[in-house]
Amino acid sequence: MKEFLCTDRDFKEIASLVYDACGIVLGDHKREMVYSRLARRIRERKLNNFEAYLEYLKSNKDQEFDAFINAITTNLTSFFREIHHFEFIRTQLIPDLLKANKQSKRVRIWSAGCSTGEEPYSLAMTIYNAFPSTWDVKILATDLDSNVLEKAQKGIYTAANVNGLEPAQLKRWFLTSKDGESYKVKDKLQESISFKRLNLLQDWPMKGSFDLILCRNVVIYFDKETKDQLFQRYANILNSQGHLFLGHSESMGKEHSQFKNLGKTMYQKSADAR
Repeated sequence: MKEFLCTDRDFKEIASLVYDACGIVLGDHKREMVYSRLARRIRERKLNNFEAYLEYLKSNKDQEFDAFINAITTNLTSFFREIHHFEFIRTQLIPDLLKANKQSKRVRIWSAGCSTGEEPYSLAMTIYNAFPSTWDVKILATDLDSNVLEKAQKGIYTAANVNGLEPAQLKRWFLTSKDGESYKVKDKLQESISFKRLNLLQDWPMKGSFDLILCRNVVIYFDKETKDQLFQRYANILNSQGHLFLGHSESMGKEHSQFKNLGKTMYQKSADAR
């Protein structure tokens, strides 16, 4: 018998709240995940069941809603996850940008769904010193979850987090604690990254366009209508011939003529895209 009662009505209400807030679809197969994550909130608030928690959430939305969404969102990431994307950036995208942007000397990359920071830091490692010092090169890293953003901004990781990195990479990019149990990203890697909280389904405050957007393992949680709207918004904010990378289990249908498929979940904005 479970600690807290969670009725079908409770789960449907939770699913509706999450969908309305951030477009994430919670099917029945997510019930156990939802239960385990929200049970912690119920204990912390000293409540008796999910119905009571939902009532509390309605009455204290300003204080509790962010924590509610943070509890639901999934944050699985690692350094250089899907390495072929970073190889493409290094071998093809950077040389192309050096030619295409030589007049503006401006490069903008967006990690949309940056989680605890491994993705934007991997990007920063990849592009570090790849452009002349006179160029304006910046990475925007956004996430809905304020908790993971806080960790990303601090840039402190455990030995398990950096397990896949080479010793030379650790030495170049991280400061190691005396006990060897934690690793702090060096300031030079953080300088090019701006971390911001952002709900992808709401208004975007960014001005200007991007050369590359990584939205990996994010749209998998959205329904088709939300995905279609998001892909169009990405096309609108990308530079001509800009790139969009999705996660390994995500794809874009052929109906999205504003992008051409480069393979390995890499897409490029079509020349005739509007």
